[in-house]
Amino acid sequence: MSGAVDDLQRAVEATLFAAEEPMTVEALAGHLGDAEPAAVRRALRELAGHYAGRGIELVERGKRWHFQTAPDLAHLLRREREQVRRLSRAATEVLAIVAYHEPVSRAEIESIRGVQTSSGTLDVLMEAGWVRAAGRREVPGRPVIYATTPEFLQHFGLESRRDLPGIDELRAAGLLDPVDDAYDAIVSQEGAAGDGEPEGGVPDDQAPDDQVPDDLGPDDCGADESRAGSGAAAPQRSPED
Repeated sequence: MSGAVDDLQRAVEATLFAAEEPMTVEALAGHLGDAEPAAVRRALRELAGHYAGRGIELVERGKRWHFQTAPDLAHLLRREREQVRRLSRAATEVLAIVAYHEPVSRAEIESIRGVQTSSGTLDVLMEAGWVRAAGRREVPGRPVIYATTPEFLQHFGLESRRDLPGIDELRAAGLLDPVDDAYDAIVSQEGAAGDGEPEGGVPDDQAPDDQVPDDLGPDDCGADESRAGSGAAAPQRSPED
């Protein structure tokens, strides 16, 4: 008799160990074939007593049975994993502005970027531990100003902000936006072209409307004046009339 109970316990134990989810007594009995639900329930009680106080326990939750680790050993099973989070373009721009211009307010960040900065972008940087609130600027409104943290320097391998790369180093490393480089080149070309234009005066091909061209004779001028005045002034009598 005891041998039959032991075999049933082993079968129930193996079934629960391999199960993907907790199982009811009826589900265990059906899985084991000809096992009686009452015998399965008795085997579960005996197994629960056998595992009581061990690192693995057999417990019943909502009429379903499953194995679990002992709650008092949970601290031994926790693992800290470093989650890699990729910054958005907006967050990267804000971080660069804070690093190069700190302490800086949100309004100053928006002025440099040329667009509005959502509060969520700064929140992400502050949650990462790279940006902190460094106080308030003593101007009307007393806006919050932001600065980088020691964790920022540690993450990027910098001893201080003086080790931040300059423009030439960023361009040599290919980290500058090629669109910005192209824009700078266009602006410099336009500036060079503007230096060759005559100072003051109007170009020859844009003469004022009231300037008479050289090839227009006095007869043409009179004809134009008569046509222009014919609709506005009444005809005058000659002295002979």
